[in-house]
Amino acid sequence: MQAIRRWWERYSLQTFLVAGAVCLAGLIRQSHGTVILEGYQLLSRPFQIVKAQPEELLDARVRELKFRLTELEEQNIKLKQQMNLPLTGYQTQRYQGMWATVIGRSADAWWQQMIINRGQNDGVVVGSVVVAQGGLVGRVTDMSGHSARVLLVSDPMSQVGVLITRSRFAGTLQGYKDGQGLMQFFERDPDVKVGDIVHTSEFSQLYPAQIPVGRVISINIDKQPAPEAVVEFTTPVGALEYVKVYPAPVKPTMGTEKVIK
Repeated sequence: MQAIRRWWERYSLQTFLVAGAVCLAGLIRQSHGTVILEGYQLLSRPFQIVKAQPEELLDARVRELKFRLTELEEQNIKLKQQMNLPLTGYQTQRYQGMWATVIGRSADAWWQQMIINRGQNDGVVVGSVVVAQGGLVGRVTDMSGHSARVLLVSDPMSQVGVLITRSRFAGTLQGYKDGQGLMQFFERDPDVKVGDIVHTSEFSQLYPAQIPVGRVISINIDKQPAPEAVVEFTTPVGALEYVKVYPAPVKPTMGTEKVIK
């Protein structure tokens, strides 16, 4: 008995180590090494540096979203055609636009107007709608044979009838400051949140419906006589090189309706 006790006192630590090693080897064999990998990840996580996503991945994500949006638009149009429902203004004109190059901007009117290289000889008329990647840019107010002047949506003199996509509350939007517009609601207590998407209204007399305009970045619900929201344009109005010109919308005038520009 004394011999066994002396042996245990002398070799107990080694015995535990050997037994632990055998158990660990069995566990590793059963899990095919997953346990070691998970343990390493757990121990090294506090020391890992989180890297920003490469620009290629971000570009790929943007392209994916564009493809999905295009597919949804196509499905929407086909579904409406199958159900004999009328297409909205922007959908009926989506294939009729022509590309144009921005050939002139004035430093003191950078956010008010631009000149494009399409004019009367190309079929452009006063009131033609101008869009770009992201959404609405403005409309043609003057032209010559080979060029046209565009009143930008960021001009304080411009007014656009718009809707909050989520809640359908309507108002008018005008240029506010660089890259932003100011939306004034018709209702006293509109349902609007920061991040809401804004697009052109079906009641607009100057623009087709459902053209993306921007997103809400701030709200002044106590503004008198009506609440206001600052809208960031989705189109980089200050950095455009190419735009697309669409025919001016033709809408019937309802005598007693409120006209929204």
